[in-house]
Amino acid sequence: MKINKLVFVMSILVYTNLLQAQDTISKVLTLEDAMNIAMENSPDIQKSRLNMERNKENLNAQLAALKSRFAFDFTPIQYSVQEVYDDYFSEWYTEENKTSNGSLIISQPIKQTDGTITLRNTLSYQDNYSEANNSTYTGFNNNFYIEFNQPLFTYNRTKMNLRRNQLSLETATLSYAIQMLNLERQVTQAFYFIYQKQKSVQIAKEEYDNQKISKSIIESKVEAGLAAKEELMQAELNLATSESNYDNSIVDLENEKDQFKLLVGISIYEDVAVQVNIEYKPVIIDLNKAIENGISQRMELRQQQINIDNAEMDIIQSASTNEFRADMNLSLGLMGNNEVFVDVYDKATKSPQVGITFKIPIFDWGERKARIRAAEVALESQKIDKKTEEDNIVLNLRKIFRNLQNLVTQIKIAEKNETNAQLTYEINLERYRNGDLTSMDLDRFQNQLSEKKANFSNALINYKLELLNMKIQSLWDFENNQSFVPKEFQENIIED
Repeated sequence: MKINKLVFVMSILVYTNLLQAQDTISKVLTLEDAMNIAMENSPDIQKSRLNMERNKENLNAQLAALKSRFAFDFTPIQYSVQEVYDDYFSEWYTEENKTSNGSLIISQPIKQTDGTITLRNTLSYQDNYSEANNSTYTGFNNNFYIEFNQPLFTYNRTKMNLRRNQLSLETATLSYAIQMLNLERQVTQAFYFIYQKQKSVQIAKEEYDNQKISKSIIESKVEAGLAAKEELMQAELNLATSESNYDNSIVDLENEKDQFKLLVGISIYEDVAVQVNIEYKPVIIDLNKAIENGISQRMELRQQQINIDNAEMDIIQSASTNEFRADMNLSLGLMGNNEVFVDVYDKATKSPQVGITFKIPIFDWGERKARIRAAEVALESQKIDKKTEEDNIVLNLRKIFRNLQNLVTQIKIAEKNETNAQLTYEINLERYRNGDLTSMDLDRFQNQLSEKKANFSNALINYKLELLNMKIQSLWDFENNQSFVPKEFQENIIED
């Protein structure tokens, strides 16, 4: 008996401490609050956001590289002394040279043809002494020319590099958007789990209060001699059990909160509670609409298509291995020199140049053919992955649709069961007051009521989570009848 009293006192102390913990709640979160906090604090989201920003800057750099480039090369002083052998006189002589020069270079890549136009002007000052004829030369030299370089019989590398950067940004944006959706699913599930635990605490508290009423009734009967003491002992046991269940439900709630705070990024020392409207509102789901929108909008399919596009470009690059190609160079310039700077072009000399270089492979032991075949196999694999992904999307949407239909039925049944269990408990509580029912029988009806309440709450939560799953899988919000494509994806989408 002393042990029972000790257990009872310890239970009261634990219960009091837990109640105090509940009274010190410092933050009540809505689902939107939790999502905003998670978006800011999630390490995966932060890394994905940085990766998207990095790819965006790479694309900006590639676009900037397509514009005109300006450069200035300047050599303020260059001095050299060397011995030069004259074959005609069979003599060695000393040559001393002092120069200063500068070049202004303007080059413009041509995106459409992968060629380059370059405008170059080189101005130099020269002070030369030659021992051969004991002569000196001091003057200015200027060389101005425009040059055009064009690769032939090969693919456009400029366009391909630009396209790869565009696809890299789109891939990073897709990954970021997909992670956001996954995080929303995780946070929503954890959020509703906390609500579920809070509901369990509430149900356990109601059961505990009912057991106290039951115990009070049997105490009055025992004191009046209308019931045996064994009934009171059973009522006390039922009360202790319900109190323990209540304490356990609070502990489960606190454990679930800790996991939630870890996921969202809230300090584990800060207490939280969730606030949510879990009322049942049936939503009409159009399966054909869900499948059509999922196939056209799902970002995983777009990622697979990007992989196919990259694989096709890999084939083009593989085909350039040991390729036959040519490079054409055209140049038109004007050269001049004079001891006086303003007269540098008095006797100007035109300097046109034209040339074409062919690169002709002869035998490569099958390297080019093997690389092309490897790239083609990779492309076929990517196409299979896309088809598999598309089939999985359709199957998942069908499964979710069936689950939602089943959950609607379960909600109706659970709601009716809770109503019936509540009515049954009230009827039997009155029978218990009248002495027509034992405390063990009443406890059975109390447990039944608690179970039906929990089942109804769980059915509502499962329906909410499955609705979210449908929204994420189809990218269509059937509750608000609108598209559910993340804003970041819409902003950074790259058109072909």
